[in-house]
Amino acid sequence: MTLRGTNQESGRPFNRRIVLESIRLHGPTTRGEIADRVGLTVQTVSTIVRELEDHGLVLSVRAKPKGRGIPPSALTINPEGGLSVGIHLTPIGIEAALINLRGDVVESRQHPALNATPDEAFALIGEMVRDLKASPLKGRLLGAGMALPGPFDVASMSFVGPTTMTGWKNVDIRQRLADSTGLPAFIENDMAAAALGEQLYGLGQRFSDYYYLFFSVGLGGAMMHEGVVMRGAWGNAGEIGHIAAVPDGEPCHCGNRGCLERYLSLDAFKRCGLSEADWVTRIAPIFRNAVRTIENLFDPETIVLGGLAPQSLIEQLATLADGLNNSISARNDRTAPRVMVASDCQRSALRGAAALAVFGVLSPRFGQMFETSEKGTA
Repeated sequence: MTLRGTNQESGRPFNRRIVLESIRLHGPTTRGEIADRVGLTVQTVSTIVRELEDHGLVLSVRAKPKGRGIPPSALTINPEGGLSVGIHLTPIGIEAALINLRGDVVESRQHPALNATPDEAFALIGEMVRDLKASPLKGRLLGAGMALPGPFDVASMSFVGPTTMTGWKNVDIRQRLADSTGLPAFIENDMAAAALGEQLYGLGQRFSDYYYLFFSVGLGGAMMHEGVVMRGAWGNAGEIGHIAAVPDGEPCHCGNRGCLERYLSLDAFKRCGLSEADWVTRIAPIFRNAVRTIENLFDPETIVLGGLAPQSLIEQLATLADGLNNSISARNDRTAPRVMVASDCQRSALRGAAALAVFGVLSPRFGQMFETSEKGTA
C-alpha cells in the first residue's frame, strides 16, 4: 500500500491519518523511517507523532542496542489507545462491535432485524451500543461508524428493493446514528467500508490496487487504488450489481432488466432454492463474466471476494476462477490468483466502519481531540 502525505497546509488531518497508518503497518518504526516512507519532513512527522502520543494513540519504545550509542526510540500503535464502534446494517440484521486500533474485535453484538425501519433500527443500535458501553472491556470510545447498503443519493436505486434498506429515503442517517450512540458518527456504503476494512487489516496490506467484490444480500464492490477507495463523481463507483448481465432478463427493482445482482447475490441464492453446490454450478458463467468485466475495467492486481455470504459459499465461488477465460488480467507474470477470498469475509465491513470513526476523529471537523493543537499551527 502506498502512503504519501501532503505538505499543503490544509492536509494536516490527512497527514495524521497517514502517519498513524504507517506506524500501524510498519511499527515498531522510527520517525526518520516514517518521513522517508510517507514523503514528509522529519520535523512534520515529529510534530504529528507528539500529538498522537499525547492522545495515547501511539507508544514510543526503546529499540535494542545494535552497536555503540543509544538507539532511536521506535513507535508502535497503542491498540488500547482507543476503541471505536463499528456497525453493519443490512436488510437482514444488525451487528455492532467494539474494535481497537489494531482492528481486533474486542466484543460484539448481533440482532436479526428483517427490513428494519429507521426507528426500529436505531432503537436496536442504541440498545446494542449501550450494552457495549457497559462492557468491562470498554476503553476510551472515539466514535461510531456505520456501513449500510448503497448506492446513496440515486432516486431510482437508493433504498429501493430487497437488497437495500427499503423505506430509508430522506433519513438523516448520520444524525440519527449520533443521537442513538452518543458518539461522533460516520457512515459509508458497505462495499466501500468492506474494502477499507480489508485494506487496513487484511489482504490490502499486500496489494495497492485490488477490487473488493462484496457479496451480500445484494452485490457491489469497490476498487482500491494505492490504498484509497476510488469514489466516482457521487461516491458510488463500483456498483456492479446493476450492470446488465442477461439481456431481457429478470426485472430488477431499479427499473431495468437482467441486472447482475438478480442472479449473483444472497437474495438470488435464497430465491432459487438450490443447494450451495448446485447454485454455484448454475451461476458459474455469470460469475466468470462478472470477474472478467471487473478485470477489464479496473486492471486490479487481484479481486478479493468477501461479504455476508457463508464462508463455504464464498470459497466455492472463488474456485470458479479456475475456469476463467482471457482478460487483461491473464498475465504470465502474475504473483497472485485472479480471485482471492477476503481475510475476514463477514466482518470486513464492520471493521471498515469502525475505521471511519478512528480516521474521522483525527480531523477537527468531527471532534475535539486535536482542537488545541490545531490552533495557531501550520
